[in-house]
Amino acid sequence: MEPTLETQTRPYDLQALEETKSFFQKVYGWMFLGLIVSGSTAYYAANDPAIYKYILLNKLIFYSLLGLQLLMVSGLIVFIKKLSSTAAGFLFFLYCFTTGLTFSIIFLVFTIQSIGRIFFISAGMFGVMSAYGYFTKTDLTSIGQVLVMGLFGLVIASLANFFMKSSRMDYILSWAGVVIFTGLTAYDTQKTRNANIIGNAGTEEDTKESITGALTLYLDFVNLFLKLLRLFGKRRR
Repeated sequence: MEPTLETQTRPYDLQALEETKSFFQKVYGWMFLGLIVSGSTAYYAANDPAIYKYILLNKLIFYSLLGLQLLMVSGLIVFIKKLSSTAAGFLFFLYCFTTGLTFSIIFLVFTIQSIGRIFFISAGMFGVMSAYGYFTKTDLTSIGQVLVMGLFGLVIASLANFFMKSSRMDYILSWAGVVIFTGLTAYDTQKTRNANIIGNAGTEEDTKESITGALTLYLDFVNLFLKLLRLFGKRRR
């Protein structure tokens, strides 16, 4: 029996499926560890009097940390191809640690019960949308581009509202953020899947691609969580 095109390509298809599955296990693994680092750091910092006094109550240090976060995430995204996988992994966890320090303030504003509840709601929404982005055959590029433009608009409007301090605008922006980051979760998952190079498994490049994917999805999840927390979190009295 002559081999058909289908039987010839089937081994490659199976290899692609297995490598993509293995790749995403690493992506979600990096992301999960990053969330553990951020969460444990935030909880510890919120309950440490010294950190509370010298970091959270010191506006200069607090905003410097926010600036450092921005520099690290920008540097990691732009220069990751020039870094070793070890350096990229270190910077990823350093970013997650710094994020945990700045986000520790949520434990001082919201009850731990509502934080836990919103976290699991966010995880459920993230899981559904990430699964959709992974399995769907629909090309999400067009909607993804719209969402990215919406994200830029959200950032600009949020900066403006930082000075305006409008509670109504904050409410609108929070809902807009929920919509944007929910959609971006699906889009970024598909983009990460498509970026995976078949035959590259176990290489330095493969590890760095998994870190890039983990960072992108980490940002989607964290921002979705924060927007939901602003909308539905129960504040401390």
